[in-house]
Formats: sequence, C-alpha cells, structure tokens
Amino acid sequence: MFIKDYIGTIYKSTVSLLKGMKLTGYYFTHPKKILTEEYPDNRATLKMADRFRGEVVMPHDDNNEHRCTGCQACEIACPNGTIKIITKQELQADGKKKKAIDAFVYHLELCTMCNLCVVACPSDAIVMAQTFEHSVYDKRQLKKTLNKPGSKIMEGVE
Repeated sequence: MFIKDYIGTIYKSTVSLLKGMKLTGYYFTHPKKILTEEYPDNRATLKMADRFRGEVVMPHDDNNEHRCTGCQACEIACPNGTIKIITKQELQADGKKKKAIDAFVYHLELCTMCNLCVVACPSDAIVMAQTFEHSVYDKRQLKKTLNKPGSKIMEGVE
C-alpha cells in the first residue's frame, strides 16, 4: 500500500512537471506569443483593474473646490491612523462661524488600501486612485496633504 502510493505520487509529479515543461518549451520556441506584462516598457498602454486601489486622493474642480466638510468620518473609520484632518473655524458673510478643513494629511506609508475611509465619507470627498508607483528613498515624501493650497468647499455641500 505504501509503495503503491509512493509510486503514484512520483508518477503524478512527473506528469505535472512535463506539462509545465511543455508549456515553457512552447513559449521558448514561439517568442512572439508572450503572455506576461512588460511592465516598465508598457506604461503607456498599461490598464489596471477597475477595482485596484492605489492611494487616497481628494478631487478638486476647475475652481479649486473640493467636497470635504471636515466631518472627520474618514479619520474615525481608518483602522490605523492614516488620515489626520486639521480643521479651522471660518467666518462666513452672515457672521456665523463654520468648520472648514485647514489640512487633510494622508500618510501613504501607513495606508493598507482598505477603502474604509472612502466608504465612510458622507460627501464623497475622497476616492481611491489607481496610482501605484510609490517608491521613494525618504519615507517623509509619503506624507501628503490632499487639499490643494487655497482650496475651499464647494457651494451646496453640507
């Protein structure tokens, strides 16, 4: 019984090895039929999957306006403290004070791309971008401020 199982395992392993070698041999003799992505060379035609999560970004329109109200729901939803929202009080035309974001700080080096912050945002102010080349020599370059200088909240967003 033991010998029979041992020989059977050797036979199945040999068949599997030969199948793989057959496929490798085919692509060795037919170099025009390459299936792998030529990553650094195909940046212009590279298409990422629609569900790929690269980093959190805050879209701004042509008037440098964003949708972030400073509610901090994304900061609370983040499991490891990747997002830090610094708010300030702005004086409106009618004399009332309103909370606005001063800085939306995003630590890419801590982010696990879990998408919980995007789901938690009630105003759809942040989205996951498809950027993926984040290699840097200095970790401090991975700390990003998502709101652009001089940006303000869009009209009608509460």
